[in-house]
Amino acid sequence: MNYELFLAKRIIKDKKYKNSVSTPIIKIAILAIILGMTIMLIAIGVGLGLQEKIREKLSGFNGHIQIVNFDANNSDITLIPISKNQDFYPNFPTIEGIKTIQPYATKPGIIRTETDFEGILAKGIDSTYNWDFFKEILVEGRLPNYSGKRMNQEVLISKKISDRLGINLGEKFNTFFIKENLNKPPNVRVFNVVGIYEANLEELDKNVIITDIRQIQRMNKWKSDEVGGFEVFVDDFNTLQQKNNEIYETIDSDLNAISIIDKYTNIIEWIELFDKNIIVLISIMILIAGINMITALLVLILEKTSMIGVLKALGSTNWSIRKVFLYNATYLILIGLFWGNVIGLGALFIQEQFQLITLDPKTYYVKSAPVFIEWYHILLLNAGTLLLCFIMMLLPSYIITKVNPIKAIKFQ
Repeated sequence: MNYELFLAKRIIKDKKYKNSVSTPIIKIAILAIILGMTIMLIAIGVGLGLQEKIREKLSGFNGHIQIVNFDANNSDITLIPISKNQDFYPNFPTIEGIKTIQPYATKPGIIRTETDFEGILAKGIDSTYNWDFFKEILVEGRLPNYSGKRMNQEVLISKKISDRLGINLGEKFNTFFIKENLNKPPNVRVFNVVGIYEANLEELDKNVIITDIRQIQRMNKWKSDEVGGFEVFVDDFNTLQQKNNEIYETIDSDLNAISIIDKYTNIIEWIELFDKNIIVLISIMILIAGINMITALLVLILEKTSMIGVLKALGSTNWSIRKVFLYNATYLILIGLFWGNVIGLGALFIQEQFQLITLDPKTYYVKSAPVFIEWYHILLLNAGTLLLCFIMMLLPSYIITKVNPIKAIKFQ
């Protein structure tokens, strides 16, 4: 063991068992690192959690990418059918990173009750539909079953529609769908509510119901192999734009590929601001922690001026003495990082399990603060904090080179 580490340990031991001027300042510096690390972990966990949850909800309703007729003009209503017999369905042969592809069709309508009415958008799906998203947001009842040979009247409606129109689980309601020829009476469908979902997405909760795609095919007089479009799910959201471009280049010229980034630009841009906010918060916390550690290091150097003079008189180099104090300061930083991780990760775990922090779903699209954090986020945050604080302490440690051994030995 080199003597720099030995001396650093002796200083640490002195601080542990003896009162000194620097003790309260060192405690404040450690506390600043603990609080900084705790706040940074919570900011990353909740910020990324919100991004992940909102993206998950948007893609749950729409897929990551929608393939529709080019004349659809980015509308949610699929007026022009496309054939289900495509080279890319059910799998893209030339594009990697595609998780699933599922057909769908939509049609606007009006729910009419004895006392009220509401405009809705019926989304038709088939037996191949992935229900994972709706399993998570289902609050009452069960999921519809569209695997039978005959179409059925089972539907999912949102809790907002249920509360507004007074339609409860197990009840039936009439829905009117306007025909292209306005002179003809509308199509009337009687649907049976088998499940109620709540996604807390105002734009979608207020009017989307899930029904059998065969209902829409029959009303539109489409063939059994004609659908409104396809929803494509990718493995990695970060590659979404790249996959969207690849899909657009692959499909026929009369088809268009639209990603949820293009479809919900305002929402996506809003959640991307979280990244900037997190970076600003992390920068401020690291700066505060670094300033406190610099203050603690300066006080420690001042307190140990006599020792510095003795070491210089014995032939120690400036850099070797600086390392003694840098080792000591690094040890204090590691203490702060350890307890900051314990408290921060503990708080995130408690929030994930018990949802203690609630949010306004009208503003944040969720009822409670979601949590999402990967191990490499924790590793990079700790390594970055330690490195930056260490670099910030190099400058004040330079003061040691200016200490005069003779004056320092006399210093009290």
